[in-house]
Amino acid sequence: MATKLKNNIVSAFKMHGLTLRSEASRYIVEVLAPVAENDRGQWLDRIIEIIQKQSLSSAMIGKEICESAVQECNNEQNDDSDSIFNVIDAFSVPRFTYVRERKKFIPDSNLDKAAPSLHGPPSDKGTMFRDRYTVLHQRTLRNKLFTPPAIGSTDAESNTFQLKPVEYLVGSTSKLGNVLVLGMLVQLKEGKWYLEDPTGHVQLDFTQAKFQSGLFTENSFVLAEGWYEDGIFYVEAFGLPPPEASETTRSYFGNINFFGGPSPIQVKASNRLSQIEAENTDAMFVLISDVWLDNSRVMEKLNVLFKGYSEFPPTAFICCGNFLSSAKVLSHSKTLTDCFRDLGNMLSNYPQIVASSQMIFVPGPNDPGHSTILPRPNIPNSITEAFRKKVPNAIFTSNPCRIQYCTQEIVIFREDIVTKLCRNCVKFPSDGNVPLHFAKSIISQAHLCPLPLHVCPVYWAYDSSLRLYPLPDVIVTADRYDPFTTKTVSSTVINPGSFLRTDFGFKVYYPASRQVQDSQVMEEADRMLNSSSILQNSDTTTPPTRESSFSISQLMPVS
Repeated sequence: MATKLKNNIVSAFKMHGLTLRSEASRYIVEVLAPVAENDRGQWLDRIIEIIQKQSLSSAMIGKEICESAVQECNNEQNDDSDSIFNVIDAFSVPRFTYVRERKKFIPDSNLDKAAPSLHGPPSDKGTMFRDRYTVLHQRTLRNKLFTPPAIGSTDAESNTFQLKPVEYLVGSTSKLGNVLVLGMLVQLKEGKWYLEDPTGHVQLDFTQAKFQSGLFTENSFVLAEGWYEDGIFYVEAFGLPPPEASETTRSYFGNINFFGGPSPIQVKASNRLSQIEAENTDAMFVLISDVWLDNSRVMEKLNVLFKGYSEFPPTAFICCGNFLSSAKVLSHSKTLTDCFRDLGNMLSNYPQIVASSQMIFVPGPNDPGHSTILPRPNIPNSITEAFRKKVPNAIFTSNPCRIQYCTQEIVIFREDIVTKLCRNCVKFPSDGNVPLHFAKSIISQAHLCPLPLHVCPVYWAYDSSLRLYPLPDVIVTADRYDPFTTKTVSSTVINPGSFLRTDFGFKVYYPASRQVQDSQVMEEADRMLNSSSILQNSDTTTPPTRESSFSISQLMPVS
């Protein structure tokens, strides 16, 4: 019996191009022997699928790899609620480096790299930009526009481009035409623009260049097409690096956990989490930005908001700073402490929200912290202690932070990044569709903040925490810019806008349907006009499935 099972296991692995070592085959026999014969095939297929997604250095499979795959299968079968909702701090994001020779992302711990430091050596700055370039370069080369034609194909069948490094231009002694280069826009001298990559830099002349859609700023990576002569690269067209769907990225790099989180399982492949996500149609995330706790009108509307959701609490309230309307230099911390205490007292009136909803607080640029450099740490515990006693489920996290809900990955970023990108554009888009240009820019750059360091400083060693690779499902950029929702590639980009400045508007995200709803806390006069309706849904969103979601009519979706 054991011999037959062993032969079936070895044959199944061989069909997938894998060879089991003797100790590995014995281990899998021990694992599958107690399993019912009808279920063995399903378990064996799942184990092989998990092993194939790992970064294998050889087709010979040892016992350790099999043990890891079996453990992952067991984890998928366990109803572990911790894997459903996780908040990942920016300083806990896994760090990987792309090794070009091996064409793989390798954990920094395996490359004997030093532990990251907030104030590291100058070499960290160069490493930061090289890593940004390497991620985009390997991604661009995989794009179908840059994939070399297959051997034997005709010229008509292969409409591809070939990237050239900067050193190819600099090392040329004659005029070069129709050249395409991937590099970073920089100003090495005042008023003069250059294109830089790891091989060198070249001066640009883009007075006649055409810009594709996107926001092109200093320190952003671009595809420049043009001709080179006498030390100057005359650019005819600028474009952004082509984006890549998250499914495509994962198909190349297997089960590497780029996103982070306490669970080692590959949540995207979890059937259990997919089922929970699809069945929980009542799940929702309420997104609010600029929650000024020292403003009486904001506190009044927050009370209305919590009262409206008190009977059917959402999965999470995601509140982004700033949490004070202005920076009080001398009494900032004391004022914020008192404001959070008042907020805790308000929430204590709604025990169902306190018990059922996750309260997540992301600091803004003016909130107390070590500095204004990204990523920003969470608000100090000394300020939030009284609030956390009232609301034990509250999570004060970093800016940016990451949320894993079932199989979905959500990035929360509180920064006026839309405004800064527009202000620092080399050339502002003529059509004025800022949300679409912004979404294309950060997704193409695979980075939340493709700006010069003097405009938006970043801790060099923690730049990977701002990386958008692979693309998450949802990107929330809480900005003072007008609220918007746009979709690009496989990501939804949301800006809830400033709570007070948008007449108390906010966004609601439904993960089951992946829809976003514009909502607003209505004024009393508007409430009376809409008194016949408890909840109205806009035509562009999927309505909630729960009945009588609100006990009052002051929370209204914006049509």
